[in-house]
Amino acid sequence: MKTHRKTTLLAIRHGETRWNAEQRYQGHEDSPLTDIGRDQATALGLRLKAFEFNSLISSDLGRAQKTAAIIARITGHTVETDRRIRERNYGVLEGLTVPEIKAKHYEILKKLDENDPKYVIPMGESHRQHYERNVSLIHDLLNQRAGTNIALVIHGGVLDSIFRYVAGLPLDRPRCFTTNNTSLSMVTHGIFYGTTRWVIERWNDVGHLNGMGRNLGLG
Repeated sequence: MKTHRKTTLLAIRHGETRWNAEQRYQGHEDSPLTDIGRDQATALGLRLKAFEFNSLISSDLGRAQKTAAIIARITGHTVETDRRIRERNYGVLEGLTVPEIKAKHYEILKKLDENDPKYVIPMGESHRQHYERNVSLIHDLLNQRAGTNIALVIHGGVLDSIFRYVAGLPLDRPRCFTTNNTSLSMVTHGIFYGTTRWVIERWNDVGHLNGMGRNLGLG
């Protein structure tokens, strides 16, 4: 790996969707951005004009691509897509709220609450499968685009993968952070404190939103 030049990932969660507002699991299924979600993406795009970044890569899911397209119209970047940074596949849970899941799939919810990274959701995937899929792109970016700044338009679960990867948080530990719609997080790989490592430079920064749609959502 090329390790001496700083490589920065600007990790962006997509704008608010209809299912976010309804607190429904999204996963690989999709729902359109709300008016608030489009406004959030516009606000972030305007903010990103102050950042220098070389490329803009989006998850291939619609809500991320739409967010990236709004940003790109403002910053002038071309949007690339990569399916490896899709949200986790939640299988039979997709499209359901937590109360609906408790009523229809209580045992599955119990298994999720146990934080077993190997547990595969019926018709979906495990936390470990999702994490390894996400991290494979990070490895490729570090090898192929070292020394550049890369914006990624992704999902809450992918931000979870990035945080765990950089911080060394085990997959069986509960999250210790939040991820709002169109939040901006930055992680950098380079020489820090005398050694080559990843560092978190900012996390879940929503200063551009001025309180607009502060919805954690699901996926």
